[in-house]
Amino acid sequence: MSENTKHIVQLDKLEIGEHLFDLQLDSSYFSTIENSELLGGTVDVKVRLDLRKEDFAVDVDIVGQVQVTCDRCLDSMDVDVDIYEEELEFEEDTKQIDLAWLAYELIIVNLPLVHSHQEGGCNPEMDALLQDHLCTQLDDEE
Repeated sequence: MSENTKHIVQLDKLEIGEHLFDLQLDSSYFSTIENSELLGGTVDVKVRLDLRKEDFAVDVDIVGQVQVTCDRCLDSMDVDVDIYEEELEFEEDTKQIDLAWLAYELIIVNLPLVHSHQEGGCNPEMDALLQDHLCTQLDDEE
Protein backbone atom coordinates (compact mmCIF):
# COMPACT_ATOMS: atom_id res chain seq x y z
CA MET A 1 0.00 0.00 0.00
CA SER A 2 1.06 3.56 -0.48
CA GLU A 3 2.23 5.84 2.28
CA ASN A 4 -0.05 8.62 1.08
CA THR A 5 -3.30 8.51 3.10
CA LYS A 6 -5.26 11.05 1.03
CA HIS A 7 -6.32 8.29 -1.38
CA ILE A 8 -7.48 5.90 1.35
CA VAL A 9 -11.24 5.50 1.69
CA GLN A 10 -12.59 4.38 5.06
CA LEU A 11 -15.67 2.34 4.20
CA ASP A 12 -17.24 2.65 7.65
CA LYS A 13 -17.27 6.46 7.33
CA LEU A 14 -19.29 6.46 4.10
CA GLU A 15 -23.04 6.52 3.81
CA ILE A 16 -24.77 3.73 1.96
CA GLY A 17 -25.05 4.58 -1.72
CA GLU A 18 -22.86 5.47 -4.67
CA HIS A 19 -19.62 7.43 -4.22
CA LEU A 20 -17.40 8.77 -6.99
CA PHE A 21 -13.69 9.47 -6.62
CA ASP A 22 -11.36 11.15 -9.13
CA LEU A 23 -7.61 11.15 -8.74
CA GLN A 24 -4.56 11.61 -10.87
CA LEU A 25 -1.40 9.60 -10.38
CA ASP A 26 1.81 10.99 -11.81
CA SER A 27 5.54 10.44 -11.73
CA SER A 28 5.81 11.80 -8.19
CA TYR A 29 3.46 9.05 -6.97
CA PHE A 30 5.12 6.27 -8.98
CA SER A 31 8.55 7.31 -7.69
CA THR A 32 7.47 6.54 -4.10
CA ILE A 33 6.94 2.86 -4.90
CA GLU A 34 10.04 0.75 -4.35
CA ASN A 35 11.11 -1.64 -7.11
CA SER A 36 8.36 -0.50 -9.42
CA GLU A 37 8.71 -1.18 -13.13
CA LEU A 38 6.92 2.12 -13.74
CA LEU A 39 9.43 4.91 -14.31
CA GLY A 40 6.78 7.62 -14.40
CA GLY A 41 3.66 8.69 -16.15
CA THR A 42 0.32 10.39 -15.72
CA VAL A 43 -2.98 8.56 -15.40
CA ASP A 44 -6.47 9.73 -14.56
CA VAL A 45 -8.37 7.38 -12.28
CA LYS A 46 -12.12 7.35 -11.75
CA VAL A 47 -13.57 5.08 -9.10
CA ARG A 48 -17.23 4.33 -8.50
CA LEU A 49 -17.90 2.72 -5.16
CA ASP A 50 -21.41 1.43 -4.49
CA LEU A 51 -21.74 0.81 -0.77
CA ARG A 52 -24.63 -1.45 0.19
CA LYS A 53 -25.80 -2.80 3.56
CA GLU A 54 -24.09 -6.15 3.20
CA ASP A 55 -21.31 -5.50 0.70
CA PHE A 56 -19.93 -3.06 -1.86
CA ALA A 57 -18.97 -2.93 -5.52
CA VAL A 58 -16.04 -1.05 -7.03
CA ASP A 59 -15.61 -0.02 -10.68
CA VAL A 60 -12.32 1.55 -11.78
CA ASP A 61 -11.54 3.43 -15.00
CA ILE A 62 -7.88 4.33 -15.67
CA VAL A 63 -6.70 6.29 -18.70
CA GLY A 64 -3.28 7.78 -19.39
CA GLN A 65 0.29 6.87 -20.12
CA VAL A 66 3.10 5.32 -18.11
CA GLN A 67 6.81 4.95 -18.78
CA VAL A 68 8.60 1.62 -18.55
CA THR A 69 12.00 0.32 -19.61
CA CYS A 70 12.23 -1.17 -23.10
CA ASP A 71 13.29 -4.80 -22.75
CA ARG A 72 15.32 -4.54 -25.95
CA CYS A 73 17.30 -1.27 -25.76
CA LEU A 74 16.82 -0.36 -22.07
CA ASP A 75 15.64 3.18 -22.86
CA SER A 76 12.39 4.40 -21.36
CA MET A 77 9.26 4.12 -23.44
CA ASP A 78 5.64 5.20 -23.14
CA VAL A 79 2.80 2.72 -22.79
CA ASP A 80 -0.78 3.87 -23.19
CA VAL A 81 -3.11 2.79 -20.41
CA ASP A 82 -6.86 2.32 -20.91
CA ILE A 83 -8.27 0.02 -18.24
CA TYR A 84 -11.83 -0.52 -17.11
CA GLU A 85 -12.52 -3.04 -14.36
CA GLU A 86 -15.93 -3.51 -12.81
CA GLU A 87 -17.29 -5.34 -9.82
CA LEU A 88 -13.85 -5.80 -8.28
CA GLU A 89 -13.86 -8.25 -5.41
CA PHE A 90 -12.38 -7.60 -1.99
CA GLU A 91 -12.05 -9.63 1.16
CA GLU A 92 -15.22 -9.74 3.22
CA ASP A 93 -13.70 -7.88 6.17
CA THR A 94 -12.29 -4.98 4.10
CA LYS A 95 -12.52 -1.74 6.08
CA GLN A 96 -10.58 0.59 3.81
CA ILE A 97 -9.42 0.85 0.21
CA ASP A 98 -6.28 2.62 -0.96
CA LEU A 99 -7.50 3.90 -4.33
CA ALA A 100 -4.03 4.92 -5.54
CA TRP A 101 -2.56 1.50 -4.73
CA LEU A 102 -5.55 -0.25 -6.33
CA ALA A 103 -5.00 1.77 -9.52
CA TYR A 104 -1.25 1.02 -9.45
CA GLU A 105 -1.90 -2.73 -9.15
CA LEU A 106 -4.40 -2.65 -12.01
CA ILE A 107 -1.88 -0.82 -14.21
CA ILE A 108 0.88 -3.33 -13.42
CA VAL A 109 -1.23 -6.42 -14.16
CA ASN A 110 -2.53 -4.90 -17.40
CA LEU A 111 0.87 -3.97 -18.85
CA PRO A 112 2.06 -6.04 -21.80
CA LEU A 113 4.41 -8.86 -20.81
CA VAL A 114 7.09 -7.61 -23.20
CA HIS A 115 7.95 -3.92 -23.28
CA SER A 116 9.57 -2.92 -26.53
CA HIS A 117 9.54 0.00 -28.90
CA GLN A 118 7.84 -0.28 -32.27
CA GLU A 119 10.11 -1.47 -35.10
CA GLY A 120 12.84 1.16 -35.56
CA GLY A 121 12.01 2.95 -32.30
CA CYS A 122 14.81 1.55 -30.15
CA ASN A 123 17.97 3.46 -29.31
CA PRO A 124 20.08 3.16 -32.51
CA GLU A 125 23.36 2.64 -30.63
CA MET A 126 21.94 -0.21 -28.56
CA ASP A 127 20.21 -1.66 -31.62
CA ALA A 128 23.55 -1.73 -33.46
CA LEU A 129 25.17 -3.53 -30.50
CA LEU A 130 22.36 -6.05 -30.44
CA GLN A 131 22.74 -6.67 -34.17
CA ASP A 132 26.48 -7.31 -33.68
CA HIS A 133 25.70 -10.03 -31.13
CA LEU A 134 22.65 -11.48 -32.84
CA CYS A 135 22.80 -15.23 -33.33
CA THR A 136 22.19 -16.21 -36.92
CA GLN A 137 21.82 -19.56 -38.62
CA LEU A 138 25.17 -21.22 -39.26
CA ASP A 139 26.34 -21.52 -42.82
CA ASP A 140 26.35 -25.02 -44.33
CA GLU A 141 30.16 -24.89 -44.42
CA GLU A 142 30.50 -24.79 -40.64
